[in-house]
Amino acid sequence: MSAKIRPDLDSIPAYVPGRNHPGAVKLASNETTFGPLPAAAKAIAEAAELANRYPDNQATELRAALADFLGVTTSNVAVGCGSVALCQELVQITCSAPTDEVLFAWRSFEAYPIVTQVGNATAVQVPLTPELVHDLDAMAAAVTERTKLIFVCNPNNPTGTAIDKDRLQRFLEAIPKRVLIVLDEAYYEYLRLTPQDRPDGVELGRTRPNVVVLRTFSKAYGLAGLRAGYAIGDPVVISALLKVHIPFSVNRVAQAAAIASLEARHELLDRTDTLVAERERIRDALLAAGYSVPPSESNFVWLPLGTRSAEFGEASAEAGVLVRPYGADGVRVTIGDLHENDQFLRFATDPSVAAEFGVATQFG
Repeated sequence: MSAKIRPDLDSIPAYVPGRNHPGAVKLASNETTFGPLPAAAKAIAEAAELANRYPDNQATELRAALADFLGVTTSNVAVGCGSVALCQELVQITCSAPTDEVLFAWRSFEAYPIVTQVGNATAVQVPLTPELVHDLDAMAAAVTERTKLIFVCNPNNPTGTAIDKDRLQRFLEAIPKRVLIVLDEAYYEYLRLTPQDRPDGVELGRTRPNVVVLRTFSKAYGLAGLRAGYAIGDPVVISALLKVHIPFSVNRVAQAAAIASLEARHELLDRTDTLVAERERIRDALLAAGYSVPPSESNFVWLPLGTRSAEFGEASAEAGVLVRPYGADGVRVTIGDLHENDQFLRFATDPSVAAEFGVATQFG
């Protein structure tokens, strides 16, 4: 007789990463093609020499560095094995019964429904607006007595759309204080909204104990392979996260690389500015070819291809470029190096391809 396993796990879909194929250009995962900053690469090599020793389970130095960087105290900071691990831990600390609800926009980060079900809670998905932005009014209206946690992915993955500061502030005020709101800012460094419109979750959360902010070193800092994310929030929330944290899950090399990356953060702007310029160049070329592409504030663009998403993905793969179809919703294309982006554009803007798929991309 086999050991008894939770029967609901059979219905949980596995997280599907972007495809890999030897020789193909990979624009299917939201990695940066820039490697770690030079100082981080040096720290990685040095930390690897101590791989026989356990890492600091409390990530004391990294939490202190983040606290200094963000103008908070270490009691406001938790770290995790990527921000996605923190997503699951946030479900764990807020939900205790299958009737507890986790609310989020859809389509959004595909890990949200997975971590919700793993946490034995109920997912409540609220459709995006026709412009493919979080429908904050509908999300606020969907809050019930059972709502324990709300994920707000800003900028949104996979559409790249962003919520401005005023709209986000109104939403935060509309939600009952008993509900924990998670501002998932994994792509924060790529935001280029005007200063008056640009939301900063850390600032918004300073006077709101029910707001926690997630950020990561996986994207702009080029450390996706090391898995280091962090949460900023009220000490009560952070203390609870530390209780469910998997021991030693943020390894020694990741901690060292993250600290070095913060110390060298002045080098980051050139990299992000270069990527943002490429993002706009690609979007302009796709628009000129007849596609509809929502404005992106992230490190990717979104093609709302609907039921033709998989077909477009396969055609792109045949042309040597791997992109990321999402069911019957659309295709996400990560911004890569110049030559990688050009290879994708040669495929997508080819007159026959654009004529075939461009008219299918409608939103708003």
